[in-house]
Formats: sequence, C-alpha cells, structure tokens
Amino acid sequence: MGRVLVIGSITCDVTAFADRLPGRGETVLGRELTLVLGGKGANQAVAAARAGARTAMVGHVGRDPFAEIALAGLRDNGVETDQVTPVDGPTGVAHIRVADGENDIVIVPLANDHVDAARVDQALAQAEPGDVLLLQLEIPAATTAHAARAGHEAGLLVVLDPAPAVELPESVWADVDVVTPNETEAAAITGETDEDAAARWFLDRGVATVILTLGGHGVLMATSGGSRRHDAYEVEAVDTTAAGDAFTGTLGATLAAGTPLAEAVPRAMAAGALAVTKPGASPSLPSATEIDTFLEQRA
Repeated sequence: MGRVLVIGSITCDVTAFADRLPGRGETVLGRELTLVLGGKGANQAVAAARAGARTAMVGHVGRDPFAEIALAGLRDNGVETDQVTPVDGPTGVAHIRVADGENDIVIVPLANDHVDAARVDQALAQAEPGDVLLLQLEIPAATTAHAARAGHEAGLLVVLDPAPAVELPESVWADVDVVTPNETEAAAITGETDEDAAARWFLDRGVATVILTLGGHGVLMATSGGSRRHDAYEVEAVDTTAAGDAFTGTLGATLAAGTPLAEAVPRAMAAGALAVTKPGASPSLPSATEIDTFLEQRA
C-alpha cells in the first residue's frame, strides 16, 4: 500500500454561519462561528487519513496561535506533520461565510506563500514510487508546477486539484496523471463551457485522466479511451465548503490502496456527499467506516 503525500496549503478557517449572506454594504446577524483547521491541502490530507491512508502533509504555518490550531487539527486526524515547518509571520487564514448550504470564501495565504521548490524537493526525497501526490493551487503556482514535474519524474501518481483556478505553464499538464476540477475551474482554465470539450482540452495536453466534478450533477470521468458519467448521490446539503477536498483526498487514499480508478471514483463521490451533510470544512470529512456504511446503504 502506497502513502499519500500532500503538498499544499494550511490555514485556520474562520467560518460564520447565517440564515443568508449579506448584500454589499449590509450587515446580518450570524448564528454560529467556528475556528478550525482548513486549507485545501490540509483538508485533503485529513480526508485521505480518515479514509485509511498513511498520509503526510508538506507545508508551512506561521508563528502564532493559529499554527497550534492547525497542527493539532492535522495530528488529531492521524496526518504526519514532520514536514510542516514554521516561518516568520502569521499562519494562513480563510474567511468563510455559509448560508443555505452554500458558501463564499476569501483566502489570505500568508505562510503558504513560502512553500517553494526547495521545500518540495526535500519532501519528495522521502517519497517512493507508487505513492500518491496530491496538489492544489493555494500555494504559489510555480511551486505546484515544480512539484508535479518532480513527482512525475519520481514515479508518483500525481493528482492535481486546480483550485483556485490560476494560470499554469502549459508544460504542467503532461506531468499530471489525474486532474479534478469542478465545472467553474474547468471553464476558467480551458475557456470551454461544454464539459466534454473541457475534458478534451486537458487530455490533449497530456493529462491521463480527467475527473470533472459537477456538484449535484455528478462526475464526468474521461480518458483517451472514452468518457463515463456517474450520477450524484442524493443528500441534503448543509455546507458544501469541503466537498471537493473530501472527494480528492478520498480519491488519493483509495488509489494509494491499489484500487482501480473506476472503482475509486464512486467511493470519492460518497465522501464528497457525506461532507456536505455536516457544517465546517475539516470537521465534515468522513471516516472510512462512514463511507463504507454510506455505500452499503445505497448498494
């Protein structure tokens, strides 16, 4: 069984829950506030660990009280933090507003901006062929591109969640085995609003497998050999903040266990569905047992 290595962002999530989001210049009363571990990288690491994979996080926190919250959140969920190091300044922060199951987010990277190629190379020196490398775009894009290339050359399975959608060098796609954009990110990167055309754009540039997540409309999985659609699981959404991270982290864990991609996708979809039924980001990420039970009930 391989290991999951996550190179990415670590934040503290400050989440306000209200009955509705305020309009421009408006103040509304909230009903709950949480302060927990977040960041796409950290969320995916927690998701992978909860899904049963040996998981290591690579990134930076600052030198402040938020760093202790973030590190405790990783360690409490079984994520290895030997390669999470402090830098001068504050830990990254995400401000999240949630109402009616939907959210908007402002991310301030802070310590995450210090993750560089040297940090990546140090981490990958300890990786082994067959490990799964999870990447996102909340650290500098140049660092992510370097990690994809170095991971590919080291024989790792490279999974890129291109969120938030930012400009990347054209060469990066040939180093990516699996890309997991949602429909908004896919359109922003490819310029294509048609799902099949967007998937073809990635394939034409060297990505082996495209998994386009479509929210309530399920998933489109495409390879050079064809495409397949998976219907979404029906659940009542409370907070969609970590749905994509639950999907990608669980996908990485399942692939690290040697499961074929076609079988890993429904399991990742189950994790994403479960995540939206609970409030918060990292607190909503399901365990392997919860995923198993969910799938058994729908078999």
